[in-house]
Amino acid sequence: MLFNSFEFLIFFFVVTLLYFILPHKFRWFLLLIASCIFYMYAIPVYIVILLFTIVIDYFAGIMIENAVGPTRKWFLVLSLVANIGILAFFKYYNFLAENLNLLLHIAAPAHNIPLLNIILPIGLSFHTFQAMSYTIEVYRGNHKAERHFGIYALYVMFYPQLVAGPIERPQNVLYQFHEKHKLEYNNLAVGIRLMLWGMIKKVVVADRLALITDPIFDHPHNHTGVTLAIGAIFFAFQIYCDFSGYSDIALGAARVMGFNLMVNFNHPYLATTISDFWRRWHISLSTWFRDYLYISLGGNRVSFIRKNFNLFFVFLISGLWHGANWTFIIWGALHGFYLVFASLTISVRQKINDFIGLTKIPVLYKLSQQMITFVLVTLAWVFFRANTVKDAGSILYAMHTIPEELLGVIKTHRLTGLHLPSLIAIIYGVLLIIVLQLASIIEVRYNFSQNFSSKPAVFRWSIYYLVLFILFYWGVYDQHRFIYFQF
Repeated sequence: MLFNSFEFLIFFFVVTLLYFILPHKFRWFLLLIASCIFYMYAIPVYIVILLFTIVIDYFAGIMIENAVGPTRKWFLVLSLVANIGILAFFKYYNFLAENLNLLLHIAAPAHNIPLLNIILPIGLSFHTFQAMSYTIEVYRGNHKAERHFGIYALYVMFYPQLVAGPIERPQNVLYQFHEKHKLEYNNLAVGIRLMLWGMIKKVVVADRLALITDPIFDHPHNHTGVTLAIGAIFFAFQIYCDFSGYSDIALGAARVMGFNLMVNFNHPYLATTISDFWRRWHISLSTWFRDYLYISLGGNRVSFIRKNFNLFFVFLISGLWHGANWTFIIWGALHGFYLVFASLTISVRQKINDFIGLTKIPVLYKLSQQMITFVLVTLAWVFFRANTVKDAGSILYAMHTIPEELLGVIKTHRLTGLHLPSLIAIIYGVLLIIVLQLASIIEVRYNFSQNFSSKPAVFRWSIYYLVLFILFYWGVYDQHRFIYFQF
């Protein structure tokens, strides 16, 4: 079920209404049933897979807590193998088979590993990682094993964040399912505002930018360097608005019922470094890899060379997590390379900035850092969005013609040589991006969302009506799936 659908609007209203009508002792059951319906809306039979991992992890958590010595680790291994095994089979089997078949074609042409007609369960990577965080935290002694099977199942299946996160930790969520929540005006107002803002990002910005980016990336050889660069920049904002829009709607839907989920995005395109970008982008995933993989590999407590290897390896795995395709692996490797390169050159870059005097002008220095970071991130997004590695390479190579194309425009005073999509659509997209970035700057500087409730009623309701007007007249309602649903 898509958040940007009429069905979800009805679903959300009915579930929330029943949640506050029912006595507290029945609410967990309502949310669990609602979450099952929400998940089964796509492919009902896949609920069996989810139930299997829930049963394994529920009992594993209790066994880990009750066991002593090495036995505790074996129960954790059982849980991790079950989760990673299902993820590997559904998400990576065909990818591994295809690549092994390429090798076999050289060594033994008559032998091939059969491919399977597998449809990836929606949100498998997200609820698998959330389930793994539970058993790991129980093993580390940071959280008690949950004895209520229904509550634990709800922790994994809570419908707002079931299919695309945020990836929660048990410390933040499990206790909230035991609490009795009252219908409070503040939760209702904050929740609805988050949902409306998320819808603006999704149907007004992301889906409208998709009208430009999809034709460009699906047929890159039909476009010039300038057009491909525009497509790359637009996609950077498309995927941000698509994913952060989902997160806002998820947080808002949960908040209306009194639940607080972790913030997943913090204005990532205001980042001044790649590491800063990853402190702001998909926070629940980046902290998951930090807490459970990077630190387990030694983190910063190892030698300089080993630390940089750990960084690169974690981002390589992060790329693989995003998809069973070499484009995602290269995307992750690029971010790993960015971080390692930054670590190796930090003193040299600082000396260069001091030499040219850039550090003496803080505003310009910060702006230059933000622009460089955005360019690096956008170049990596090309691999993330491209259908193949070859397409990504062609797109990046074609961008070398940009100076020549712009010089031609200056000489002829005409844009016709650029083979642009609809100029009006591009102008509209640029305006959306400018407004979005201005909104981020205003939010950071003035904490607008936190102070919104203190504004006069006339101002608040004017904003509400303006948002509804924008959604009604400028929203794209062809029910585009959220990009991260495929992960």
